[in-house]
Amino acid sequence: MNTLLSYCGWAERLLVTAVVVGLAAGTVCAAQVVPGTGKKVKNVGDDFEDEGWTYTLNSPKSTRNIDERERTPSGESENERWYEGMKRGHPDIIRRIQTPENGLPGSKGSLLLRSLWTGIPGRPSYHTQQDDFIADVNYRLGTTIPVDRTPSVVVRVFLPPVDTWENRSGAHFGFRTSLTTTVTKPPRGILFSSSRQEDETYWTGMFIEFQSKTDGSEHDYAYWRLRADQNGNDFRSKQITTTGWWTIGVSHTPDGMVHYYASPGVDDLTAEDHLASHYPYGYRAEYFKTFFFNVCNGDDGKTWSTPWVVDDPTLYVLR
Repeated sequence: MNTLLSYCGWAERLLVTAVVVGLAAGTVCAAQVVPGTGKKVKNVGDDFEDEGWTYTLNSPKSTRNIDERERTPSGESENERWYEGMKRGHPDIIRRIQTPENGLPGSKGSLLLRSLWTGIPGRPSYHTQQDDFIADVNYRLGTTIPVDRTPSVVVRVFLPPVDTWENRSGAHFGFRTSLTTTVTKPPRGILFSSSRQEDETYWTGMFIEFQSKTDGSEHDYAYWRLRADQNGNDFRSKQITTTGWWTIGVSHTPDGMVHYYASPGVDDLTAEDHLASHYPYGYRAEYFKTFFFNVCNGDDGKTWSTPWVVDDPTLYVLR
């Protein structure tokens, strides 16, 4: 049974424990709901158990973030649960494989994500680039999810042996959520003297950051880098001391806060797996749109990214 934590003054109907989270802007009494709490949203996410699971790449991929090119038709999974992002395109390899050892009990299928050309195909940038693999949530549901329903996402990620990782310091993998809020914008010009309210989309994230000893570190090591604090800055979190399967998750509470969790193994997350809670960019989330994965590499046209494997990405709502 997943553990539910609450914040001061919210939902007396929940039997929960209040916790205090320290932020740079001050100490706040914050909600924390362990990812995986509530009901599974069955028509989004995936378990990759269908032996016929396929994804059509429709190459070349889009690279709007680099050259303003959106190359259609875009990639999509046959089950219509995953699609290519028009901003950065998708990984070069998206393939169902046999679940690596010690995965979820009963799981026979997982998904391999790997890339060579994370920038413009055939034109190496020699800088870290990333591909997106996006879950179809708001289109399949026909709506975004208000955060007062406390949406959370959980996924199992297989970290291969370190000697198979791309030998590069920096971000290698990301697990992200897309949120919206309302922001106040300044007047457009002299004729419009009043401020205006607009929807703003922003993206949270948990990244696997690798420091290679070939770049001057005493040892190879990795850690979870979280996006973001209230000033929009990434910050370092828990060190990754073991490879193999990890369970990671992100929850979003009615107060607009985002909560990050990670634990080695495939067991359900608990309160003890909490990494941090923040209002990324100083925003209070209002709606949850979707979740997605990032696959990163050095985009040199020769070196493949680390081979990442994911299983059972699942969306939950508390009510």
